[in-house]
Formats: sequence, C-alpha cells, structure tokens
Amino acid sequence: MIKSQSPEIISFSIMITLFLLVGFLQSWTLSLSILNMCIISAIMSMGINMQWGYAGIFNVGIMGFTALGGLAAVLVSYSPIGEAWKVGGKGMITSLIVLIITILLIIVINKKIINKGKKYWLVALVLIAGFITINIFYRPAVEAIEAVNPAISGFLGGLGLPIIFSWFVGGLFAAGVAFVIGKITLGLRSDYLAIATLGISEIIIAVLKHEDWLSRGVKNVIGLKRPVPYEINLQQAEWFISLINFLNKSYLEQITNLSDKKQILNELVINASSIFVKLSYACLFSIVLLFILYLANKAQISPWGRMMRAIRDNEVSANAMGKDVVKRHLHIFVIGSAVVGISGAMLITLDGLFTPASFQPLRYTFLIWIMVIVGGTGNNLGGVLGGFIIWFVWIEAAPVSQFIIENLTSGLKENNQFKIHLLESIPYFRYLIMGSILLLIMRFRPKGILPEKIRYS
Repeated sequence: MIKSQSPEIISFSIMITLFLLVGFLQSWTLSLSILNMCIISAIMSMGINMQWGYAGIFNVGIMGFTALGGLAAVLVSYSPIGEAWKVGGKGMITSLIVLIITILLIIVINKKIINKGKKYWLVALVLIAGFITINIFYRPAVEAIEAVNPAISGFLGGLGLPIIFSWFVGGLFAAGVAFVIGKITLGLRSDYLAIATLGISEIIIAVLKHEDWLSRGVKNVIGLKRPVPYEINLQQAEWFISLINFLNKSYLEQITNLSDKKQILNELVINASSIFVKLSYACLFSIVLLFILYLANKAQISPWGRMMRAIRDNEVSANAMGKDVVKRHLHIFVIGSAVVGISGAMLITLDGLFTPASFQPLRYTFLIWIMVIVGGTGNNLGGVLGGFIIWFVWIEAAPVSQFIIENLTSGLKENNQFKIHLLESIPYFRYLIMGSILLLIMRFRPKGILPEKIRYS
C-alpha cells in the first residue's frame, strides 16, 4: 500500500518543501499567496481533468466558464444600486420576461410542429418579434442604468449577500451555460468542439467587457466583500494584538526600550495580519478542494465512472452497447464546467475585484491544460498536483531566472549589452520554462507525473 502511494507522497512532499523554502528565503506572505492561487488552479485543473480524463472532451473554453464564476461573485456579493434599479430595473425585468417567453415559444414550436418548412418560418418569426420587443425595453433601460454615476457605479449591482454563496452560484452559472453549449456542440468532432468552445468563451468575455449595466465592463468592479477579516481591522483588534504579543513574548522581552518595543510589535502585527488573512483563505479554499476531490474520486470508481471511461476508450463499442454517448458527454461537460465556475468565483473572492479584460486564453485555458497534462490525465490527484506545480513554477520562474542570470553574469559590467538583454528578457523566461516542462513530460512521462489508476471499488 505504501509503495503504491509513494509517487503521490514524494510529489506532494516536494511541493511542501518548495513552499517552505519560499517562506524562509523570500516571505511567508508570498508563499501563502502562491499557495492560495495553487489551490484555485488545482480546482480548475480538476474540472478540466474530469472532462478530458473521464470522457475525452477537449474543452478550450475554460476562460469563459472561469469568467462566469467571477461574474457570480459580483452579482451575489455587491450591494444593489438603488437608483439604477429605479431608472432601469423595470425595463430589464420586462426584457428578461420577453426573452423567456421567446425561448419557450421556440421550444413549443420545435415539439409541436412536424412540418420542417413551417417550423423554420415560425421560429424565424418568433425570433424577429422577440428581438424587436426586447430592444424596445432593453435599450432605454441600459442607457438609463449606465448613466447613473458611471464613475463609480453605472450598473445594477448585486444581491449584497456573503460572497461565499457566489461559489455555488458560479458553479450553477457555468453549468447552465455549459448545458446550452453542450447541446449545440458535443455532437461535433473533437477539433471542431475545441474551436467552438474557444469561440463561445470569447463571446462570453466580449459580453462581460461591453455590457456595462451587468458588471461595469472594462471599468471593473472593485471592493467586493471578503469572507475573511481585513488586515486593517486585525491590526486594530485587541485580541489579535494580544495574540501576536503572546507568540513573540520571548523576543519582545529582550527589548528594554518601550518605544522600540511598541514599534517592533506594530510591525509584527502588520506582518501577521497579512499572513492570518492568507491562511484564512487557504483554509476555506482547501475545504472546497478536498470536498470536490472526494466527490470526484467517488464518481470515478462508481459504475458511472467506469461507464465514462468505457465511452472515452471506445465510443463505437459503447454505442453498440446502448449507451447514449452524447448525453453522457453532456453530463461530464456540465459537471467539469461547474467545477471551473466555482474556481472562478473563488479567484475573484481572493482578488476582491472583477476585471473582465484579465481573462486571457494563455492564463485561463492553455496554462490549465498544461496543468492537466503534467499532473496526469484521468487522475484527480494528478490534476491537483499539476495545478500546484505549474502555478508555482509560473510565479517563481521570474525571480529564480533573475537570480541565476545575475550570478552567471556577475563578472560582466553593468552596462554590458548581453547582460542587459538577459535581464530585460526575464519575464519571457517563464514561457520558455513552461514549454520545456511540457516537452520533458511529453517525452519521458506522457501519462503525467501521476498517471491514471483504474480502480473498481
């Protein structure tokens, strides 16, 4: 048993050692910041690992589902803008009702009308009528909402609830959109599916950027509520100051000057407050990670999980056995996207701001795929490990590269052009390192660091 678990134990022991080294050599604040982002990245990686590792679905629209999770954080936690609702709320609600009626009419027509020609004409007529009606209410409402103090608001706001609720809502948002996308695209070949998901995710980002009434667009939403205390509040709390004083009692007793002692205690409290906040985030994120990992492992060894692997390995045989391949693909596509949506809401919770322009394919799609490949396709723990490794390397690549270059070129003059060029190229070394890691894994460990394990109970 110990032998079978040794790759996992060794891998995560190395990661723990690396976090400790960053804490001791750089700062504990940085170490915990990387840890929090590693946990969120691991959840994203698990979501995609479910889609690709369980069913072979090549989803390249990860950034769109991540952004939907971020949108949920805004809509759940931000306080409602009363004036915006007053001037445009009725118009937006009316537009939504008309949209729902239009969709329901199309569904009814598709089910009731058998004649294809008649069906197409009726659907087209309903779409045109719905579009015109929606715009009658929608356009004036949008203009009125976006004109309400646009420098600081200009949108409807949210529900004003604790932001943790948005993690669940973010999963629902992503799952709902994934269901619609899946119904349209999952019958496509894998390469067409990849193009379709990437294009749809770009559409989602474009909507978030340009529909200011929804989440301020590129003006960004800042000051989102936290699920953990603020550093400034901790620094003023007597219990926290007393705790830091107690933990550093032996050190502070050596200082005789009261003024110096007070100043040092204040510095310790400031540093400790930042560490405390990041530790609090790490605890919350870890609970979510472990819960999803537990459910994912249970699902993988269940009859449903074995069926998904059978479909992945041979769709023709699974079809011959009476399995609805497209339907099962839709299930896992929705589940994996929901997990990504949860991680997106967690990301915005950590950042405290929502910036649609920051959702780029490199960070929120291709980097996640590297995590899946490096960690181990089809292995949930491998997805977690890949998230930790790749994000850690992504952050530490620049300072480590700078340290190496400065030492290797220490004998050169400061104005040496070769040295200057290398130092200016440091930000690009992370791309070189990412590519090298991916090439090495594909060459020597094509199934990932922790390959898939077929378990039956």
